[in-house]
Amino acid sequence: MRRFLKIVRNTFLSILGLILLLAMVTFFYMKQPQFGALPSGDRLARIEKSPHYKNGEFHNLIEKPTIAEGYSIAGEIYATLFKNNPRTSPADSIPSIKNNLFNLPLDSNVLVWFGHSSCFIQLDGKTFLIDPVFSERASPLPWGPKAYKGSNSYSAADIPPIDYLIISHDHYDHLDYPTVVALKEKTKHVICGLGVGAHFEYWGYPKEKIIEKDWDEEVNIAPNYTVYTTPTHHESGRGLRSSKSLWMSYLIQSPSMKIYYSGDGGYDNHYANTEKKYGPVDLAIIENGQYDKAWRSVHNLPEDVIQAAKDLKAKRILPVHSSKFTLGKHPWDEPLIKISELGKANHIPLVTPMIGEVVYLDHQKQTFKQWWLGIK
Repeated sequence: MRRFLKIVRNTFLSILGLILLLAMVTFFYMKQPQFGALPSGDRLARIEKSPHYKNGEFHNLIEKPTIAEGYSIAGEIYATLFKNNPRTSPADSIPSIKNNLFNLPLDSNVLVWFGHSSCFIQLDGKTFLIDPVFSERASPLPWGPKAYKGSNSYSAADIPPIDYLIISHDHYDHLDYPTVVALKEKTKHVICGLGVGAHFEYWGYPKEKIIEKDWDEEVNIAPNYTVYTTPTHHESGRGLRSSKSLWMSYLIQSPSMKIYYSGDGGYDNHYANTEKKYGPVDLAIIENGQYDKAWRSVHNLPEDVIQAAKDLKAKRILPVHSSKFTLGKHPWDEPLIKISELGKANHIPLVTPMIGEVVYLDHQKQTFKQWWLGIK
């Protein structure tokens, strides 16, 4: 009996030691700068006044569980790790075009997509960079989701001076530490949700460059030129704590057109409410990829994208959040295949450029190849 109790005690102590060691390793690993900083001081005081912040966290306008009824977190983890999910990453290289963005005429209205949700926009004399991620992985972990072969042909050095760096939320596949640090000297202003500025200030951005907003606010950047901060249904978080900063969508209203960017988020009435408040949009850049029926509340399915475009009364859709990182269980090209079928059936034109291809925003009849066809 004594021998048995000794074995039990030694086993318990060994397990406890491993847990403590893991906790220590995690603690020190989380001290790395890419995890950013939590809001504090005056920033936190402002956050606490937001009507969307309660009990130490931001909340969606319509509360619903992240995991849909009939699914579980454990079941989703098991399905991701142990079930066969074919073709989640392409075997072939993703095609791209390498353009010199410094040579774009300053008076041209253009957009360049870099894969996933990263876009460069030059519009009516102003330049915008949305959610840039030029790193090889969409995670601070060395085994995190890796960029597909051929999808990472651009870097921060290829980006011209930026008037406004727009960040939808602080998840790693939208706020990439190495990228935004490399862009620091060429960025005039950062527009982000409440709390996200804590990361930028921690990473060395001057406080005066950072414009933090709540939902339903605006940034006036020139006469008849405004960026509106609009809601989406999602969440945020780096490290172990979530929803300490606000997740955003945006409407850029320039003198010549309106461009909507959804950020990440599931479908609800915020699209229709945005149209009611600001009117129809010329181009809707909407998340379409890395989705699952289990997390439909926080990521659009392709049919949700079409309904969102209808709600926004969008003239065209640019589907994003695909073709660079595997974060879902669907085949890598399914989002583009499905949205193409649905767009055609609903008579909604799609903008589907290759990575790096120049989209001419004033030319609504510009055509695009279905470049994903035939890629294994």
